[in-house]
Amino acid sequence: MNVSHHPEPALLLDYATGTLADPFALIVATHMALCPACRREVAALEAVGGALLEQAPEAGEADVDQGAFERMMSRVEALPPEPAIAPLPAIDTATARIPRPLRDRLPASLDNLPWRRQGPVETVFLPCDLPGHRVRVLRIAAGRGVPRHTHRGTELTLVLQGSFSDETGHYLRGDMECANPELDHRPVADPGEACVCLAVTSAPLRLTGTLGRLIDPFLDI
Repeated sequence: MNVSHHPEPALLLDYATGTLADPFALIVATHMALCPACRREVAALEAVGGALLEQAPEAGEADVDQGAFERMMSRVEALPPEPAIAPLPAIDTATARIPRPLRDRLPASLDNLPWRRQGPVETVFLPCDLPGHRVRVLRIAAGRGVPRHTHRGTELTLVLQGSFSDETGHYLRGDMECANPELDHRPVADPGEACVCLAVTSAPLRLTGTLGRLIDPFLDI
């Protein structure tokens, strides 16, 4: 797979250091599952971080209760055996193509998600505990586009299936678009196959164009 569009370096650094907020960590992890280059980059950043930690001055050794380890092990041995793990349900072919970080968050197979249709775009919102942020899976009909819009915050969009084009370029499976309030665009799915994307936003979108400006106050996207 030839991935051409990647997360910004600052996102990879925050991911490697564990400081990236969960919604963005999810989409970066999903991208990395499809992008060997970014996996190598994050591994290198983690190695540098580990080396810096090893060079840090060692703290003074604390007094250790010699019996603490034995007591801990006795409690572990007294725990009841773990219940048997039920086999995973069969995964349909389309869902199997979804990278594991996202697939583990989906409440159902791709075709059985509770899609909500808005014109040529179907949307499923995934749970997100970070205020103001949205995590959604989009399915854009082949050859159709989403309404023209700009952004009140950051929007990351990762192609999972199919492809789309907009003012910034052509995006294939594994590619990620990083959008900010300066970008006004209209992504359009390529002909022949619906485009499925994972999108994470830090604030609602803002529709533009004559019609978009009229209906934007009544929408919450």
